[in-house]
This record gives sequence, C-alpha cells and structure tokens, in this order.
Amino acid sequence: MKRLLVIIYLLVVATSLHAADSLKTVSLAYDVDFKMNFDNRELYKSEFSRSMTIFGARVTPSIGLSVLPQAGEEHKVMIGADVMKDFGGVQSRILEELTLYYRMQKDLGDTDLTLYAGIFPRSRTTGDYSPAFFSDSLLFYDNNLEGVMLQIRRPKASFEVACDWMGQYGPDRREKFMVFSAGEGEILPFMSLGYAGYLYHFANSYTQKGVVDNILLNPYLKFDFADAIGLQRLNVRLGWLQGLQNDRVHGNGYVFPSGGEADLDIMNWNVGVRNRLFCGTDMMPLYNDKDNTGIKYGPELYMGDPFYRVYDDGNDGMGIYDRLEVYYEPDFKGSSKYINIRIGAIFHFNSMKYCGTQQMVTVRFNLQSLLNR
Repeated sequence: MKRLLVIIYLLVVATSLHAADSLKTVSLAYDVDFKMNFDNRELYKSEFSRSMTIFGARVTPSIGLSVLPQAGEEHKVMIGADVMKDFGGVQSRILEELTLYYRMQKDLGDTDLTLYAGIFPRSRTTGDYSPAFFSDSLLFYDNNLEGVMLQIRRPKASFEVACDWMGQYGPDRREKFMVFSAGEGEILPFMSLGYAGYLYHFANSYTQKGVVDNILLNPYLKFDFADAIGLQRLNVRLGWLQGLQNDRVHGNGYVFPSGGEADLDIMNWNVGVRNRLFCGTDMMPLYNDKDNTGIKYGPELYMGDPFYRVYDDGNDGMGIYDRLEVYYEPDFKGSSKYINIRIGAIFHFNSMKYCGTQQMVTVRFNLQSLLNR
C-alpha cells in the first residue's frame, strides 16, 4: 500500500510540474468504481450450490495521465487499487490487487474504437453473456481482467473481443487463459441478432498433467417491445448454448453439451420480473472429473452458474433449469447511468423441482459513466 501511495503521489507531482504548453494536451485522469453486494442464498434443496451469505463491498479507485483528444483520439495510462472486503471476513484480504492499464479511444466517424491493455475492471465489458458463461459470484469476486480487450461500436451494432490470462504456469498453478467475445447488431428497430462465446484453455501445472479445452457458443435473437407497448422494459431473448469440451489426457474425445435458452424481462414503475428458462443437457459434463493428482475440475473449469449442470449424477438426458427473478430498480432522476441499485429475489427450479432462493441487494457507482455524460 505504501508503494502504491508513492506511485500515485509521483504521478500527481509529475502532472503538476508540466510546462503550460504540455498542460494543453496532458491532464490528470481519475476514475472510481464502487460495488456492494448482498446475496443471501437459501439453496438447501439444491445439489448444485450450497446455502451461504455473500456480503461485501469493493472500491476500485484509479489515477493516471490522459492525452486529451486530438483528431478524435485519446490515450490514458491508469494505475489504481482494487480494495475489497467480505463483511466479517479476514482483514488481510482488503487489498486484492493493483490495476494498471492503458486505454485508447478513437473516433472514426460512425465507428468508435476502444482498446484496453493491462489489468482493468471487468465492468468495462459490454457484451450480453448468459449466466452459463459467468456466475453471479464470479462477477463479484473476479473483478478484473488481465490481458487485452478491443471494442467497436457503431450506431446500430457493437462488438468486443478480449483475452483474459488467468493463470501462470507454476508448481501448483495451471496455465489458464480465456478468449471471449460478444457482438450484437440491430436488424429491425425492435429486433437484434447477437452472439457470445469463449475459448477457455485449461492447461498444465508442474504436477497436474493434461489439458482441457472448454468452448461455449451462444447465438441469440433479441426483441425489444418496450417502446411499442409503453413499458420501461420488455425484452425477449431466444438463444442456443453449444459447448465443445475435450479432456485431452483423461477423456474420451469431444463432448457436445447443448440446449436452448429463453429470457423474458419485463419492467414498469421500476418493478420488474425476469424469467430465464434453459432446456438441454448438462452444460458441465466434466465437472466431477479429476486430474492425475485426484483434484476435481469443478468450478476451476466451469465459471458459469452451476445450475446449468441440470443433473448432478452425470445423466446424459435432457433437463430443465428455470431462474425466476422479481426485482426493484429505483429511478434516480437521470443518475441511472452511474448509480444503480437493485433489490431482488431469485427463485431456482431444476427439472420442475424447487431448489431454493436468493435474496439480493446490489449497489453500483461508476464515476467514469458520470464524466462521460
């Protein structure tokens, strides 16, 4: 922490000592992300996730230098701290890691291009990813990406591709990285075509031999009827989840889990109901498999919501998972771009059986969204 404070102090001093000429093009840049998450899980009837309460907060302040836009191009170099605390948890986990990244934004007329490189907040992603990709708990605890990300935005379309380097090869640490991407384009004023996908490379450590390839693709069609009906939100998303997975050493070739997913989200008067229905096979068929040291792959190989396992006993048949959420999102009179509060309850059903509920309260604040207004 002392080293971080010294670095920040030097950045401020260096900026303040710039000549007047330089100050016309270089300025001090800053940003703050805050998130508080209360997630009470009463899942005592489920074999996929255990009951617990996740309650904590994190703040990610950063500071750096910005080259002011010239010819539609802006460059930033930022350094910061990811400070996180599980309420009631161990004090030594408060400082999670440093963030340090370069960001370039370029205006190409109808196209905006953004590039991130380094360690930067996961919240900078904009793609529409199903919970089969990333679970609620992963999004809260794995707050940063380590790698690069390119984003392209046009008036009726957006696209992003990123590489997250998640593990460096070591004695007990696997080499792991994920390349993921998402995109969406408007076909009609009320209809969009999109996709999400990742390639996760789960490789060796010194002691854990073998490589597992985990690929997941999700093309989808999205409809937005809110304006036509006069509601705050009325979205319908119909998609297909297709997995391709292969344990190169311990498996018997590729397996292809798949299924259809329908997502309905309705909101008015700041109160909403969202139902996500998945019908298909176990999307995590290698979950209980083990490496040569006897360690189960489990959540290290699969980062999505474990309810997409559908069956816990390895059954190859079809299953159903339904996730029903009732929520309230207050309107802060134009502040919704940088402040979001959501209070909700999520009810889980697997193969027509009630599995439990989550009561959730999230509070998010993003300074950069305010500065970009």
